[in-house]
Amino acid sequence: MTITDDCSAAVLVVGATGTTGSRTAAQLIAAGHRVKAAGRRAPAFPGAEPVRFDWYDPATFGAALDGTDRVYLVPPVGAPDPAAVMLPFLHRARAAGVHRAVLLSSSAIPAGGPGVGAVHQALPGLFGQWAVLRPSWFMQNFTGAHLHADSIREHGAILTAAGAGRVGFVDADDIAAVAVRALTDDRAPNTDLVLTGPEALSHDDIASIVGDVTGRHVAHHHLTYDDMCDRLAALMPQEFAAMLAGMDRAIAGGAEDRTTDTVQRLTGRPPHGFRVVAERELTVRAATETGLTR
Repeated sequence: MTITDDCSAAVLVVGATGTTGSRTAAQLIAAGHRVKAAGRRAPAFPGAEPVRFDWYDPATFGAALDGTDRVYLVPPVGAPDPAAVMLPFLHRARAAGVHRAVLLSSSAIPAGGPGVGAVHQALPGLFGQWAVLRPSWFMQNFTGAHLHADSIREHGAILTAAGAGRVGFVDADDIAAVAVRALTDDRAPNTDLVLTGPEALSHDDIASIVGDVTGRHVAHHHLTYDDMCDRLAALMPQEFAAMLAGMDRAIAGGAEDRTTDTVQRLTGRPPHGFRVVAERELTVRAATETGLTR
């Protein structure tokens, strides 16, 4: 069942052009909900009302919140202290009448942990209805716009400091399906939700599956923590690079070797496996890049 108290109110989707935001907005629209698609350039999203939103520009908050009663929150990418950026907006949202907030976090970060963990910890005190989505690493990291996917396409390689550690990689479509339920069900989860796919896989497993699907050789190169940190630091702030490399090190130690029933429990269907996602997304991309689709 879905919320029926104010059918005219909109769901504000922050990061509506991103991996989970775009899918969440699309699924909300398909289900008949009014959506405000928020981004720094007021993204033109089919079926949604575009609105300019910038975490670092409070002047954009008012228009984004006008007529909104629920928000899907994607933290600012690369922010070393997301709480300092996000909490002023969340206080403004509560004052503007937002009653439900769903935050995208990570399975690797608990309430009160580093980065977005501080926002997670604050959320229940700000909103009576809330949820924190804590997905494992995205399957789309290997199929979409991501360092791993770029490395696969350009060099046939995945480079990590995760060793043989296993991860319950999760499909972004499944994350969005859970987000829609958390945003629109009559009763909010009022808890954090760890989201995984149906099985835990190593990066060697991922390389093998991508190779099978694409028909090219793909290898997983095992880096040290220091090497991974240096590689990432060439692309992003040192502090953020160290955090990401540290997550790889945690994977190597078994921190992400788990699966949960959250997707099944909230959506009523099982989560997608990586091979299914790879066949769905890599075959379409390959056809597009060779001019076979229009």
